[in-house]
Amino acid sequence: MTDSTGAELTILVPMLGRPHRVAPLLMSIGTTVPDAEVLWLVTPRDHTVVAEIGRVGGRALAVRHDRGDYARKINTGYRATDRPLLFLGASDLLFRPGWYQAARAQLAAGIGVVGTNDLGSPRVLAGEHATHSLVARAYADQPGATADQAGEVLHEGYWHEYCDDELVQVARARGAWAFAENSHVEHLHPDYRKAPVDRLYLQRRRRMRQGEPLFRERESLWT
Repeated sequence: MTDSTGAELTILVPMLGRPHRVAPLLMSIGTTVPDAEVLWLVTPRDHTVVAEIGRVGGRALAVRHDRGDYARKINTGYRATDRPLLFLGASDLLFRPGWYQAARAQLAAGIGVVGTNDLGSPRVLAGEHATHSLVARAYADQPGATADQAGEVLHEGYWHEYCDDELVQVARARGAWAFAENSHVEHLHPDYRKAPVDRLYLQRRRRMRQGEPLFRERESLWT
């Protein structure tokens, strides 16, 4: 029987600020995959976010905060759950109807990472990249979704940007990646005029200056 409601799915949502995004994000998840497990990965001192999750409902797991902890939060959520499929989420997403069915349809023997269409990034629209992906737990377990570590979804050396590049590029090199053009998980990002700029978005260039050299250094692991 094909899972169409998310019974096999855990959506991991690392949070840092943006409590106003909790309720609309959860609504779009509930509308499209009502049986999915949602795990919020929170910073212990992020009291407004924790309070909002408590108000709307959902399981939250506190993760020690350091600069650039997106990957750590994803890996923590992966290890704290057991459903066979994982979606690597974020607060600034809108799940469109049919996204899960379209992404799941791309899973096949050997495919461990399915990229979704964020309706914004030129690289994503060209089918060359994905900012948010559906990952098979078995793929993360063995051989591991990073270039050099089994039992890891994202490499924790990146502050944030480029951890998705490694995920996708490693999977592509292994023949384990597919792109689901019709799986619309909209990225509500200022670059696409879908959200106002805030302090986290403003820190992106600094994070990229850290991430790009690390990505180039690690690229020889899969090329």
